Parts: sequence; C-alpha cells; structure tokens
Amino acid sequence: MTEDLIVGEDGLARPRWAASNGMLRAYYDAEWGMPITTEAGLFERLSLECFQSGLSWAIILSKREAFRQAFEYFDPEKVALFTEDDFNRLMEDAGIVRNRLKIRATIANAEATLMLREEGGLSDFIWSFKPEQTPAPRTFTEIPTQSPESKELAKALKKRGFKFVGPTTMYALMEAIGMVDTHLIGSHRRGTSGIWA
Repeated sequence: MTEDLIVGEDGLARPRWAASNGMLRAYYDAEWGMPITTEAGLFERLSLECFQSGLSWAIILSKREAFRQAFEYFDPEKVALFTEDDFNRLMEDAGIVRNRLKIRATIANAEATLMLREEGGLSDFIWSFKPEQTPAPRTFTEIPTQSPESKELAKALKKRGFKFVGPTTMYALMEAIGMVDTHLIGSHRRGTSGIWA
C-alpha cells in the first residue's frame, strides 16, 4: 500500500485528498469517476471544472448547491438566455466564485452546448475523446494532469466557442466523469465505474 492511500476507520483505502474531510470522502466514494452522460450533467461538471481552475476542488464542492441555484441547475437552455442583469446578479452572489471571466465563460459555454446539438450533443462529443487505455497510477506523482485526448478535446471545444476549457481542465473533467480511471491502485474505488476493468 502506498503512502498516498489512507485506510479509513471503515477499512477502505482512499487517497489523502479524499480522506481529509467528510464532504470530500462522500464525493470520492459516490461520485468522482462515475460515468456522466446527460447533457445537463456534463454541462454542470464542465462549468464547475472551469470555476475550479486555479482553486481547490474543496472550495467548489462546498459551493456546489449555491452554484446550482445560481445557474438554474445548469440547464444550458436557461443559462444561454442569461442577460446582463443575470451576470450582475451572479457577480453579487457571495455563495459562488465571483470571477467575471468564468461567469461569462459559463454563459458562453451554455450557448455553445446548444449549438453542439447539431453535431449530436455535448455528451456524444465529449465521450468521443475517450482514450483506448486508462492510466494505472500507484502514487500521486504517476497521475497525469493532461493527455493527448484532453488536448484534442480542449482544442475541439474551443473551436466550437467554449471557453476556460484548457487541456488540464479537460483532463480533470475526464477523471471526474470516469472517462479515465485515475483512482490509485489499491483504492476501493479503482475500477468501479464499469468502464475500465
């Protein structure tokens, strides 16, 4: 067992970040790395990963309910119609991360999500970048921060009008939705997505 894994009182091995508090542990155990294929679900994850850029995931997760309320539960049809009044409302909402560029990006990304329906939709588009293999890290240092597929996904999304979708942010998205399995070897969650054996 690597020192990057901690065995909890329940006997389950988790990475250090997921063992640090109950909120992160619950997210790790039930959500992180599980497949998401709905448009709204992917738009939410894409948006939250954009807001997370440069911040800790714990900050975003602690504000997730406020984000959901502020952004109409990440319904892209509703967010795409946000006006300047909505933007000003969001800039005054202390419950979310008030970053003007990221808020503008989320509204633009909602519009781009609707446009992607002409190409089969956000889900088919994102999942078309699934790699043929997934990493099998034993330590944190073996976990990639980007991949050829995340670079291609970032480039393809930018070409279609998406913003704040760099290759590192897109790799984090791929991890979060199970497109790659970067659970450490030995973690109780390794291989639980049903996508990777």
